[in-house]
Amino acid sequence: MKKHLIAAAAATGLLLSACQRQAENLVEVTGHLFVFNYRVASATYLLTLKKTGPIPDGSVIIAEFENPQGGDPLVLNQKIYPIDDKISLQSENLHCVRKDRPYSVSVRLVDKDGKVLQELKTQFRSDLDQTVLPSKPLVVGAFYDKNPEVFKPDGSVDFSNTDKCPA
Repeated sequence: MKKHLIAAAAATGLLLSACQRQAENLVEVTGHLFVFNYRVASATYLLTLKKTGPIPDGSVIIAEFENPQGGDPLVLNQKIYPIDDKISLQSENLHCVRKDRPYSVSVRLVDKDGKVLQELKTQFRSDLDQTVLPSKPLVVGAFYDKNPEVFKPDGSVDFSNTDKCPA
């Protein structure tokens, strides 16, 4: 009888710990990709998350994107609103994205007091090299006028990519 009691207590403990673990997952990754916008010659990370539990008011998401150029990670702090079911995180403009190279991203969900509620890690991998983009925007202004630095008055065009990237 004592063995059955111990087994039942252990099973109950496992079940309760499983419920606790699921309650900790407040967001999950639903998508991640590189966005290459040839018109404005930019590349960014785009990470989408879905809420899977109630997030306390005043919480923020802190995302640290690996910098393809090297150096310190690109950090994004974004407030979470109670009405949002989906969360989109977009980095600042990137330089030196390489095809088929993994880039890591760390995400922390933090409450208003600074307590970490959840941590996630994921990787991005591009199927394009950033050298496909021109180094200068193709268009400028509200009316998408041709950029005179790319489309020269003499009729020549300069699409060269001048990013200095580590090997």
